[in-house]
Amino acid sequence: MKPATTPDTFRRRFLRNAAIAGYITGTAGPLPSALAAASSEPGNKGQIEPFHGAHQAGITTPIQRHTYFIAFDLTTGSRDDVVKLLKAWTDATAQMTAIPARFDTRADPQQPSTESGATVGLSPSRLTVTFGFGAGLFTKDGKDRYGLAKFRPEALVDLPRFVGDQLVPERTGGDLSIQASADDFQVVEWAVRRLVKLANGIAEMRWAQTGFTGGFKPGTTGRNQMGFLDGTINVPTQNTQAMNQFVWVGDEGPHWMHGGSYMVIRPIRISLDHWDDMKIAFQEETMGRHKASGAPIGKQHEFDPLGLDREDKDGNPVIAEFSHAALSAPENNHGAQILRRAFNYDNGITKVAERWPPWRQLVTFDAGLLFQCYQKDPRTGFISIFGKMAQFDMLNQFATHTGSGLFACPGGVPPGGFVGQNLFA
Repeated sequence: MKPATTPDTFRRRFLRNAAIAGYITGTAGPLPSALAAASSEPGNKGQIEPFHGAHQAGITTPIQRHTYFIAFDLTTGSRDDVVKLLKAWTDATAQMTAIPARFDTRADPQQPSTESGATVGLSPSRLTVTFGFGAGLFTKDGKDRYGLAKFRPEALVDLPRFVGDQLVPERTGGDLSIQASADDFQVVEWAVRRLVKLANGIAEMRWAQTGFTGGFKPGTTGRNQMGFLDGTINVPTQNTQAMNQFVWVGDEGPHWMHGGSYMVIRPIRISLDHWDDMKIAFQEETMGRHKASGAPIGKQHEFDPLGLDREDKDGNPVIAEFSHAALSAPENNHGAQILRRAFNYDNGITKVAERWPPWRQLVTFDAGLLFQCYQKDPRTGFISIFGKMAQFDMLNQFATHTGSGLFACPGGVPPGGFVGQNLFA
């Protein structure tokens, strides 16, 4: 039985809906109270990730089911245009992450709709959008287009070419990036299309990659397409000290990056058919972990210490020296850690040359890992760790890095501000 609607209840609901309608149609400015009212509706509880805060959402947010990453090239020569775009992206994201889409019933049917309708009836589904600034925002082709060259962080380096890289130029780099993630792919795609439309005339899409995760329970480690638990050793996001040590930029970085992080993203095609043909024992030796439990070789539980100093009866390491787990372990990298946030991807099929005899051309799945990590400084994080892995990791015979990007993700956005505001102050 529905509770009775009192005059006060009706009035509050009317004012809330009117405020939200004004926000959506642009007849009113940003209204945090309207957003808060919408987020408190019973159908939205647990479905909204806060947009404003000290750090950008989508970095420590519990990983969602779907993601859509796009890198952009700026086509404008105007600094004001860049600021205009960042403000528009900020306002749109604050709304999309908090308010379920609604049709504007007052709209002129003879004009294009301000709302596509693709997500009407759906919740925000824990939507987050994370923004990044590439090196091209600061200098491109030797030009300081926006007067920002002097503000380029030292940590925003050009990634070196690693052993085994087969990078496609059209899937590498970018001046700006957005990454939308949510538990419903229709929400993700809707958000991305809206943000891309706002970039018209200012920036154009350079490359993109979608990704997905399995339906694992919150607080547990998901499996990748190779069948192994992925992300067991990671920076604990609830540990403030660890996050400040390894992930968040502090006083060592420029002021506009305080509370931000550097994101490396690389699509890695995995030879899944070849991998699936390998004996389980070989797969486990390659990974350094048991496939079913995720435990280190010779141990019982996923989060047991690796114990890299353990030897078998013949004096050989229990966990192979060049296994994926051993080479990526903090104890083998001077204590370095990165915050991994990886998705699977599947782009359909592609024609490639095998990396093993008889080295034939074949049509196979263009699928694998959308590797992504955040760190305080990529020079002491990803570059330091992966430089050695690219040379010796046993997994390399199955993995091909086909794209790459490094982006500076500024700190969070306060109410009334816009992403990266301090860079343009």
